Amino acid sequence: MLAPDRLEAVMISLEGPDRYSQAGGLGVRARELCRALAAVGVRTTLVFAGDPALPAEEVDQGVRLVRWGQQISARHPTGVYEGEEEIIADLEAYLPGWLAQEVVGPARRRGHAVALLAEEWQTAGTVLRASDRLHALGLRHSCALLWNANNTFGFDRVDWTRLGYVASVTTVSRYMRQLMLSWGVNALVIPNGIPEAALAPVDASAARRIADAADTPCLAFKIGRFHPDKRWHQAVGAIAALRARGIPARLLMRGGIEPFGHEVLDHARHLGLAVADWFEPVDGPAAIATALADSAGAPLVHLRTFLPDSVLPAIYAGATAVLANSGHEPFGLVGLEAMAAGGVAVVGPTGEEYARPYANAVVIETDDGAEVAGALRGLVERPELGERLRRAARHDAAEFVWPRVVEGLLERLRFVCEHQGVAVHGW
Repeated sequence: MLAPDRLEAVMISLEGPDRYSQAGGLGVRARELCRALAAVGVRTTLVFAGDPALPAEEVDQGVRLVRWGQQISARHPTGVYEGEEEIIADLEAYLPGWLAQEVVGPARRRGHAVALLAEEWQTAGTVLRASDRLHALGLRHSCALLWNANNTFGFDRVDWTRLGYVASVTTVSRYMRQLMLSWGVNALVIPNGIPEAALAPVDASAARRIADAADTPCLAFKIGRFHPDKRWHQAVGAIAALRARGIPARLLMRGGIEPFGHEVLDHARHLGLAVADWFEPVDGPAAIATALADSAGAPLVHLRTFLPDSVLPAIYAGATAVLANSGHEPFGLVGLEAMAAGGVAVVGPTGEEYARPYANAVVIETDDGAEVAGALRGLVERPELGERLRRAARHDAAEFVWPRVVEGLLERLRFVCEHQGVAVHGW
């Protein structure tokens, strides 16, 4: 393993820790991976498209945060991807020089090597230009370049031949690695992770309050973007199938702002399921219990308000099951988070490699709502099954905490540095 005190890291990602910068799981990954690197002694910088109202630079939990292109973000106040193309162009034009001057050059003077960790297609061009700039300045052998794919979005915009030549390509699961082989890319697998705090005991009284407020033997919870890949129709169909069989199942749901959400809700109503929209603020588990209790037993309770991460563990633990039943999931962080909280995760069969069918989770193989309905019915009829899965889930989720992921990353970096000719002192 590379010695952390001889290594510095800089991550480039459009998403980051600011609420402005989070549109999916990438912002959480960037925040937590950087914090985990800093925690083991790696001098760590995170460059991202941040909130224009916050400081351009600050240190948070040991990580130097650099909010890039705030003048661009200020013109696009609704979120990080509104000004996506402008941010990409600005990164490609100016970040390579900044990287050489502010990170790699000073690191070399300290006798350190640098790992540049770039995330997603938006940063691929910056990696190419950074390699050229570092070569021109005689700094290339002080910096290992890694580019990571969390999804297949934007693959058609990546110059794979050049990227594979200058950088080591990584991804988050063996499933994603197989998909990337069709693009001629042989990627290293470095999985996602969860913070150790995700394994903290959940407030049992808060979880019970949510379960009691639902007033049903079957409360399912689903959170994610409104996208066909997430199999929302399957989840809704499962609720309808259970209710048709006399089980008053309910679905607590939190989607996004995507247009596909209208199709999901129309599908629910077509199946005869009433939808209760909940607009009141959610500041804790008690608010979730109120939403469930005050929605007149509606089969679907649609949270239309911001849902803090701090509330999720109690929901995961209080629900009968968490429906993370995607048809395409590069990694499946929601399922792993649910397992860490002691929830029963119902996941798909793609990137969720942490899931073992009916050993620590339920794995769904088809897009048929009847399969999810059958799984939920089994959990209702056999409470001991759910309890066994919950115990195993918490135990197995501990294998994916960020400190263990970082340990594996540092081992991988030994090979990456040797492959790229990067000199690391004190191996």
